[in-house]
Amino acid sequence: MGRMTRIAGVVDLATVMTNLSQQRPVFHSEADFQFALAQAVAAADSSIEVRLEVRQPAERAEYVDIVCQGPQRRTFIELKYATASWLGEDGRGEQFQLKNHAAYDLARRYFIHDVHRLERFTEAVPDADGVALMLTNEPGLWNPPTGRVTRDTNFRVHEGRTLTGHLAWGSGDTPRYDQNLTGTYAVNWHDYSELDGGRGLFRWLALPVGSAS
Repeated sequence: MGRMTRIAGVVDLATVMTNLSQQRPVFHSEADFQFALAQAVAAADSSIEVRLEVRQPAERAEYVDIVCQGPQRRTFIELKYATASWLGEDGRGEQFQLKNHAAYDLARRYFIHDVHRLERFTEAVPDADGVALMLTNEPGLWNPPTGRVTRDTNFRVHEGRTLTGHLAWGSGDTPRYDQNLTGTYAVNWHDYSELDGGRGLFRWLALPVGSAS
């Protein structure tokens, strides 16, 4: 698993994800995932206060998906749930019908943008760190590319990738979509759950920002 990523300086993220996968191996939506993860963190340690959709001090409205406040540290969590089509049950009889998000290049761009935002947020708050978290059943997100160069080449998050510095979107003719990362992030994916049917393998990726690891 590499270095341990802690939430609010108290709870190991990998342990939270393992426990959550046993209760909720799949989610209906990103909001469903967000709520369930917040519950799992709160259940893991009663000293952590968990809040959803917390606005940050800024000229324009910016919100963090989950804020976890521990006795000494605060962790901002931004999450993405990028799904491929899947229809089935979760093992307890609950039916799920996941849609195909298709635009996985945008999923990568928005995920990297989350990392960039977390760098800004954590820099502005003492004793704060962050985690950008993605859960998906789309193998194209964790498998290395095999085809031509695409506009999201610099934003790829496949296994073994390292992300740092200036990331240009496309040929550089749309600089407003570029991202500049001050940290260095090693991409390591982890299995979450495996359900019956095509695209039933779910995996997660967490990039800790600041001192979350």
